[in-house]
Amino acid sequence: MDRRQSILTAAEKSFAMFGYKATTVDQIAKIANVGKGTIYTFFSNKEELFYEIVNGLVVEMRHVAEGAFREEHSFYENLHAALIGVLELRRTHQLAVKLSQELRELNTSPVKAALRTLETAVLTFVSKELEKAIEKGEVTPVRTDVASFLMMKMYIALIFDWEENNEPLNEKEMATILETFVMNGIGK
Repeated sequence: MDRRQSILTAAEKSFAMFGYKATTVDQIAKIANVGKGTIYTFFSNKEELFYEIVNGLVVEMRHVAEGAFREEHSFYENLHAALIGVLELRRTHQLAVKLSQELRELNTSPVKAALRTLETAVLTFVSKELEKAIEKGEVTPVRTDVASFLMMKMYIALIFDWEENNEPLNEKEMATILETFVMNGIGK
């Protein structure tokens, strides 16, 4: 593994364990087994390094979403699979979990921006897929930015918020509920 990649791997570990605010360049250097100066040959500061890692997570989320789409499935089936996959990644990915925790507890500005970047990537993906479905006549024309936002928030509510006080829904139950509220509202 090259030094740059070693630094990125170490930084992701540190951010996932300690959060953005508590991670230092010294910690990253120690985990990567490089000198602090080596980090600065690749990244100008901790924030730049952090955003490089967040962009990697965006790419990972995009791969999960794109990998969920099957030509033979309907728009709704594909959307459901993509959103479930992306939100499951967000729920289980150590860095995403730590960032969500840090946002709740400390409201750190770079973390807020990073989570906004992740959300924007998901919304952009959903919006583009919704536009394709509209062009194919699978769904009624609608403002894709608003529809994407509402669909994603419904999934987040059922995956994260519902489970705080209720028995978790299995994927089939969630699909049925969301189809009732989402597709019956915009489907033809």
